[in-house]
Amino acid sequence: MKPIDAQMEKETFEVEIERIVPGGFGLAHAAGLTLFVSLAAPGDMLRVRIDRVQGAVGFASIVEILKPSAVRVEPPCPYFGRCGGCDFQQLTYEAQLAAKVEIIRDCLRRIAKLEPRGEIAITPSVNQWLYRSRATWQVDSDTRQIGYYERGTNRVCDIEYCAVLAPPLQQALEKVRNYVAGKSSRQPRHLDAVLGDDGISVSPAIDGYNARVISRRIADENYQFSADTFFQINHEMMEPLIAAAMGDMSGQKAIDLYCGAGLFTLPLARRFARVTGVESSARSAEFARRNVAAAKLENIEIANLGVADWLKHSRSFEVLDFLLLDPPRVGCENAVITGILAMRPRRIAYVSCDPATLARDLKKLIAENYTLDSIAAFDMFPQTHHVETVARLTAVRQL
Repeated sequence: MKPIDAQMEKETFEVEIERIVPGGFGLAHAAGLTLFVSLAAPGDMLRVRIDRVQGAVGFASIVEILKPSAVRVEPPCPYFGRCGGCDFQQLTYEAQLAAKVEIIRDCLRRIAKLEPRGEIAITPSVNQWLYRSRATWQVDSDTRQIGYYERGTNRVCDIEYCAVLAPPLQQALEKVRNYVAGKSSRQPRHLDAVLGDDGISVSPAIDGYNARVISRRIADENYQFSADTFFQINHEMMEPLIAAAMGDMSGQKAIDLYCGAGLFTLPLARRFARVTGVESSARSAEFARRNVAAAKLENIEIANLGVADWLKHSRSFEVLDFLLLDPPRVGCENAVITGILAMRPRRIAYVSCDPATLARDLKKLIAENYTLDSIAAFDMFPQTHHVETVARLTAVRQL
């Protein structure tokens, strides 16, 4: 990434936004560059300033909206544009969904050289606002401010109200905010907070909150977890996500990689004779075992190992009916893809929160004996460009 030259730094350019691309940017062209414009809407006529250049690509910000797009709306949040949390509040909800589908399709075409058959269905969020059941709040001990990072910086944007935060977490934010403001001593640099059916868990402990164990009922399963473990942020969307990932699968053996607290592991055990969940976090694996025991399921084994290590040392199966994986945003290491291929599962469900790394990994799987059956999207993160995707694959030949 190189700084722009002094002349270009003073210039502004009139552009038309063609579409939304991966990363949530608006695509435009000016000054011989492909421009990625923050907080744009498709069809906008804008005056923009180029902030930085990387090769033939420029990253730009809006100076003036010359003619707004038909799908542009007034963002309701007063922090929008400064806070780095949301980047789609300027779009109608229908336009947000359309942009996310296009982002998925763009990644599949460009990275995996795949053209999905038919439309990519996207399931809208039950709630477009007030949906986040999990948050990480950044704390500046010097200014005693609390909120989220400002866009593109490590400065804390002081937040009094968050438009996407579930109301009980908003109340907790207000309480913790007042506590931090009244303390002269240094506070934790960040706080993780998560909401369950029976209360709030916060880590590290502050102002009466701590990393207590809480629970959430999803479909027919009950899950215990806490703020120091991962759990999905949009709880109302998890039931359809689980249903899409599992489909009508059943059989003898299933594996759940990156299983966390057992979100998919428990329902898999209702369909398969034996299930193995693999999770690198000791704390998450502990919760997975606790949830398995509470559900009185005796056909589940939880392995607390890194996924690549477990695959490297696990025995092969004569028949592996189904493998489900839900990796972090960075996707799978090469060793994980190699291990999956060595296990030869008949069917695979890949749950992803990043279309680019999903496309990269699908390309590797499809090159080595798998075909893409379906792909579906779930709007787990309204008002942002992020999207959850479920890809289902079948082995071309049974080895």
